[in-house]
Formats: sequence, structure tokens, C-alpha cells
Amino acid sequence: MNTVGLVAFALVGSSKAIREEFDLFGIVIVGLAMAFAGGATRDLLVARVPLALQSPIEICLGLVGVGLAIGLNVVLSSPETHPVTLVSDAIGLAAFATAGAIVATEVGVSAFGVVAIATINAVGGGAFADILLDRAPFILFEDFYASCAVLGGSAYWVVGTLGATAGTAAAACAVVTVGTRLAAVTYGWNLPTAQNLELQRK
Repeated sequence: MNTVGLVAFALVGSSKAIREEFDLFGIVIVGLAMAFAGGATRDLLVARVPLALQSPIEICLGLVGVGLAIGLNVVLSSPETHPVTLVSDAIGLAAFATAGAIVATEVGVSAFGVVAIATINAVGGGAFADILLDRAPFILFEDFYASCAVLGGSAYWVVGTLGATAGTAAAACAVVTVGTRLAAVTYGWNLPTAQNLELQRK
């Protein structure tokens, strides 16, 4: 799960930097930030050294995602909105939500902790990448995105509590997260804003 998430999110983050016309160094930094920031935050919350600092393989996987993004930019006119990038983003979200839920369960946190760490692992990198891109993290004001990780983390905890194996719980988390994310992209799901609620009241 961690390997899939690293490559997928590095690709997505790099694609965002390419769209903003960053130079190659900036593309690499944003791509790696999106790939590693969420996992590093997760590891700090559970008091362990971030995986990115333990093995050069982790960084290499992130660089593979960066290379894929640059390659897609050469052959596609708008790689950040191409289905390959959108699906990669959904897969990365699901992979990191699942990895976060697994780590949280291993350290014995509460149900809230499992869902919270799964969500932080999944969306923390994207939020940090948006800050580097000088914009408010999009998970806070648009799209049905972080909610998918919340649902996935919840599914992991529920299935595990019902006595299923860890593998089954992980599969449930991944399926729920990627399924709801792809559905959100397909059907344009968004959470309501306070303004929407006020208009409905009127």
C-alpha cells in the first residue's frame, strides 16, 4: 500500500507543480512533499522515525512518480486532468488511507485514532503540496476528497471490529476509499458549504 501511494501521489503532486510552471527542482520538491508529508506526519504521531528517512528506496519510489509526471507532460496537453492522473490520485488516496489505518491499529489507538491517522496519512501530503503551491489546501473548501479517506478508515475499523482478518479490513478500506473518490469525480460530488445551507433555508 505504501509503495503504491508513494508513486501515485508523487505523480499527482508533480503534475500540479508542472501546471503552475515550476522548474524541475520545484517539480521534484512538490512531488516528494505530496508523497511523503502525510506519511511523515503519521509516523510522528505514532512516535516512530518516518519511513522516508529509513530507506533510500522510499525516495526512489517518489522519484519514479515524479518521472512519470514529467513523461506524461511530454505526451499529454493537460496531464493534471487526464484520467491517468485522476485515477492515480484515487489509488494513492486509498493506499495511504489503508496504510495509515494499519499503522494506527498496530499501535493500539482508539477508533477515532484509526480514522484520524488514516485520513492524515491520506490527505496530509496533498495539503502540504498546496501550501507549497501558494494556495489554500483544496481539501478544506472543495471536492469530496478527505471524506473518502474518513469513510475508508471507518470501514477498516468496522470490518476489523467485526472479527475479519487484517487483510480483509485493509481491502475494505481501499475499496471504499477509491470507490467513493472515483464516484465523486464522476458525479461531481461536493460537501455543502454554509452558504449552500443558507440558500436552501431561504
